[in-house]
Amino acid sequence: MINLNVNGISHHVDVDPATPLLYVLRNDLKLNGAKFGCGLGQCGACTVMVDGKPVFSCLTPAMLVEGREVKTVEGLGTIENPGPMQKAFIEEQAAQCGYCIAGMMMRAQALLEAKPDAGDADIRQALEPNLCRCGTHMRILRAVSRARDLMKSKSAGLAPAAAAGRA
Repeated sequence: MINLNVNGISHHVDVDPATPLLYVLRNDLKLNGAKFGCGLGQCGACTVMVDGKPVFSCLTPAMLVEGREVKTVEGLGTIENPGPMQKAFIEEQAAQCGYCIAGMMMRAQALLEAKPDAGDADIRQALEPNLCRCGTHMRILRAVSRARDLMKSKSAGLAPAAAAGRA
């Protein structure tokens, strides 16, 4: 039995401690945002946050995250009330097939939580481990920049254009 804190909710799951976190999230907790891509930590489709840092959940044994905070794309918002990262990806139409998007959002979320003023070079560097086979990289980069502006405006109580210095 392993105790996991996922998206602020405590779960007790009966799995082999060596089971990859990705399988526990998808199969036991029914959180299907993180995807199985390569199983080798080379594509980033499985990226989630553990204690604020992006990790490849396909390579992370569940026992290593016991007692730590795991955040998945489902923890960023809801369909009715998307979080700033989700809203930005929707507004920039960043998804084509959508397979990589949850991983992209989680890696970008980790960046912006650690570095709210991340510049374009920071964003490109942070997203480097994640692949998009559809080629929507430019829209994804715009979405992360928009998310940065939305997060800044939300924390400052400003309209997004004002936070971006465009007002």
